[in-house]
Amino acid sequence: MAELKTKPTDASVSAFLGKVADPARRADCQAVAKMLEEVTGEEPKMWGPSIVGFGRYRYQGANGKDAEWPVIGFSPRKTDLTFYLMPGVARFGALTAKLGRYKSGKSCLYVRKLADVDMNVLRQLCAASVKAMEPKRVK
Repeated sequence: MAELKTKPTDASVSAFLGKVADPARRADCQAVAKMLEEVTGEEPKMWGPSIVGFGRYRYQGANGKDAEWPVIGFSPRKTDLTFYLMPGVARFGALTAKLGRYKSGKSCLYVRKLADVDMNVLRQLCAASVKAMEPKRVK
């Protein structure tokens, strides 16, 4: 198996977010970065060229090798703001039921714009995700 390409970098998070073309999406990203910094107590860090991650945890990949990934993160993708909730989105059904408009994958929550969701519920969801990852977190 090839080496994991998504690793922490020294790239500037503020410069990355400043390059988000749509002003509304850029403002959403800045709001999310601030919220996740408050929820995690961690500074944002670029993971690869397009993921803003907070904290890190260690896991064993399918190849048996140890790897690291952010405890929680997000990325301004082309059509959606993607949240990476590492315990899996399905685990938080009670919260997602109150969230508003979103789509999801196994560990990804896709939100078109923050105005589509209840920000208090989103904060609770992110906090619950971070808490669930606490035993695996690298200090």
